[in-house]
Amino acid sequence: MQQYLKPGEGPIVLILAPTRELAVQIKEECDKFGGSSDVKNTVVYGGVPKSRQVRDLRSGVEIVIATPGRLIDHLEQGNTNLRRVTYLVLDEADRMLDMGFEPQLRKIVGQIRPDRQVLMWSATWPKEVKNLAQDYLEDYYQVTVGSLDLSGNKDVTQMIEVCQDAEKYRNLLKYLKDNLTERDRVLVFVETKKGCDMLTRSLRMDGYAARAMHGDKSQEERDWVLREFKSCQSTLLVATDVAARGLDVDDIRMVVNFDMPGDMESYVHRIGRTGRAGKKGIAVSFFVTQKNARMARELIEILNRTQQNIPPDLSSAANSNFGSSGRGGRRRY
Repeated sequence: MQQYLKPGEGPIVLILAPTRELAVQIKEECDKFGGSSDVKNTVVYGGVPKSRQVRDLRSGVEIVIATPGRLIDHLEQGNTNLRRVTYLVLDEADRMLDMGFEPQLRKIVGQIRPDRQVLMWSATWPKEVKNLAQDYLEDYYQVTVGSLDLSGNKDVTQMIEVCQDAEKYRNLLKYLKDNLTERDRVLVFVETKKGCDMLTRSLRMDGYAARAMHGDKSQEERDWVLREFKSCQSTLLVATDVAARGLDVDDIRMVVNFDMPGDMESYVHRIGRTGRAGKKGIAVSFFVTQKNARMARELIEILNRTQQNIPPDLSSAANSNFGSSGRGGRRRY
């Protein structure tokens, strides 16, 4: 039985998330339950003034949803403490590790009492996440939805376009024209912030109401872009990986990997933005052999698991020296 909070006491529940967008979405879900139960919550993230966050933390809230960096700022400034936390949630643990938050996670968890209950959520199960689970969870139960092997959603048609860099924009316009209606949402992934802005400008010049989202955008601008996308005022969003993490929009018709990601975990995360809630989706990926051939074999394995078509040029890349994974032996596809 928990005692009621007093002003100045820290939270009972701490939820850590990798991005401010995801943190805000978690708060929206908490609001649905807190309204009828007098359970208060607040969300804490960087990129905005601290004053409102400080007021909420010092007045006493049962639930704090936070990104690791901003929470540490508040802890070091004495705006809150973690002495009463008995329920800890790590959401998208694999993404937090990918973003380099492990030192911050360990610093935060080190301030929480040992008899805590911990829930950890992860879309993938690499060695780093296993180590985190072993360090923070005792006698834990592991619940696996689907397979631990990387695999895409069978409701998503994966289309791999093997091409040159100079051909990608023309191919993108073709896919947009041939596969979409005016109300279909499209999420386009690019590698860099500069590339995000350049592609958005090109699309707007060609008549598409495209918007850009990346880490150099202010929180106010990112919120506005997200509202435009959700309301279909703008149906085409160009984003970097970091900016798109935590993006929660159910009805995305198509995902485009304009630039391929650096690893297959990110590929699965990206294409998982479409084909949700039983709806069909399309994932188009522009595969440039000179840049991406090292991913060819793993990509083919994922395509095979979901019974997708494998372009001959992709098979050739997998069987070439470009596609060597360094594991010895050569498989034929």
